[in-house]
Amino acid sequence: MRQELLLEITTTGDTLQQLLTSFDEEQLNKVPFEGSWTAAQVASHICKAGDCGVLYGGAVPTDRQPDKKVPAVKSLFLNFDIKMKAPEMILPEEGYLPKDAVLQDAAATWQKLTTAANTVNLTEECTSFEVPGFGLFTRLEWIQFINIHTQRHIQQLQRIYDTVVKA
Repeated sequence: MRQELLLEITTTGDTLQQLLTSFDEEQLNKVPFEGSWTAAQVASHICKAGDCGVLYGGAVPTDRQPDKKVPAVKSLFLNFDIKMKAPEMILPEEGYLPKDAVLQDAAATWQKLTTAANTVNLTEECTSFEVPGFGLFTRLEWIQFINIHTQRHIQQLQRIYDTVVKA
């Protein structure tokens, strides 16, 4: 279970870094179309949403499968026909974000996630935060949630890339 998880998050993290690297600094901060975040803002949002603090907060044993809610998370977050609104606490920073800082933040976020995936008890349920509509997540589900959420935004970053770089 842990090795498969590590492979999944490594693949997502590598894809994220490669995509962010492919923008130059101006492109990273260019609004692709009205009402959209810049690629730098998407990265900022990913990093805020990927904060691993919840993984180290209170946790209790659970008697359910530790990955039970992962299919529902995938079904929702990988449905690109659904528009979602981010909670205020994970809204991206406003304004110009230097490319070096964006890349460093993304790398640091992914390093924290990888460390957690390597070390925490994946079967325990985190009690410090509940995702609306899902209830409490196990640590495994939180790690998968961060990974799947990032996969959703990788698709968004690809659309932004196609608009500001390839156009």
